[in-house]
Amino acid sequence: MFKFLRITATHGIALAIGFALGIYLLPILTAPEPPSDNEVAASAANASYTGEFVKDLPGSDLLHWGEGTIALAEDQISFSGAMSPGPDYKLYLTPELVTTEEEFLAVKDGSARVGDVKTFDNFILTIPEGISLEDYRAVVIWCETFGEFITASTYR
Repeated sequence: MFKFLRITATHGIALAIGFALGIYLLPILTAPEPPSDNEVAASAANASYTGEFVKDLPGSDLLHWGEGTIALAEDQISFSGAMSPGPDYKLYLTPELVTTEEEFLAVKDGSARVGDVKTFDNFILTIPEGISLEDYRAVVIWCETFGEFITASTYR
């Protein structure tokens, strides 16, 4: 009986570790090629606003962070830097800077979802029609699936 319990426990632990690694590694393995530094620089050249993602925000941690420059133009948002990998990242424009999950959830309904972030080094997103940068003050990267705050920055 003890041998059965030991085998069940060790196999269960191995399964849990494998599942967790799969959730973490799948977005990395399936991520599209990020835009080149030149493409991001060309997009950023038209920017009206810029901001900085930093690692030491209250809502960021070892597995949820971003670091680099975000540039916002009338029709595009570009990022040059690095983010922790993860599934289902979304970029939101928010009416104010938020730095934790709780703060973001409080303003989420009044925020604009710009699009999916599928790369973790650089990205360029097209701003959907009807969203004006002038209506917001900050950018947030949010993991929709797990409700995790990744990073944020003010831009104006």
